[in-house]
Amino acid sequence: MSNQGVTVHHGEEINNSTGVSNKKLLMWAFLGSDVMFFGTFIGTFMAYRNKSLNGPYPEDTLDIPITSVSTFVLLMSSLGVVLAVHYLKESKMGLAKFWLILVIIMGMIFMGFQVYEFTHFAHIGMTPQANLFGSTFFTLTSLHGAHVSLGILWLIFLLYNEYKGNLTSENAIDLELAGLYWHFVDIVWIIIFALLYLITAGDGVPPGGLPWTAGH
Repeated sequence: MSNQGVTVHHGEEINNSTGVSNKKLLMWAFLGSDVMFFGTFIGTFMAYRNKSLNGPYPEDTLDIPITSVSTFVLLMSSLGVVLAVHYLKESKMGLAKFWLILVIIMGMIFMGFQVYEFTHFAHIGMTPQANLFGSTFFTLTSLHGAHVSLGILWLIFLLYNEYKGNLTSENAIDLELAGLYWHFVDIVWIIIFALLYLITAGDGVPPGGLPWTAGH
């Protein structure tokens, strides 16, 4: 036990006043700030929803079935993280590595879907410069994609440490923290998918928003 209300348990510092490890407290603080970060961009997107005066519009571009598949893959990766953490704590290293590898693969598959989607959008003329919908859509989904990419790199680093013997049940907290981050980006994607895809999928020309009526 240390002196300032902190207990050391298996190399993990537990704050006695909260009962939560210091590392987890810092992670929750970071995720809290990220909630506000994404909330600002999501709010901006919804505020400008269906206000593009020129196409292409969501109904012309969004492919719900394909995005549903990529969403399912990302959600299943959250289950994989839970299992990886569980088996790591049980010192079942083979299963922990298997699920961690699977999560990394599923994350890469999700990013592959996003690259395909962006390429398809560019092919039909929907770019960040095309209209208001394009700029807000690409900004929000790109930010989420960057978070997923960071999570993939983090998990690859942990997998490397696991193979080197530096990640064990004694410091499973390191994988837990990555798991918290991964669950966060999954939850954010559920919100993005619901708002950007499901709710706005039928948006077309805004009422009174034909190009020749702009400014009148």
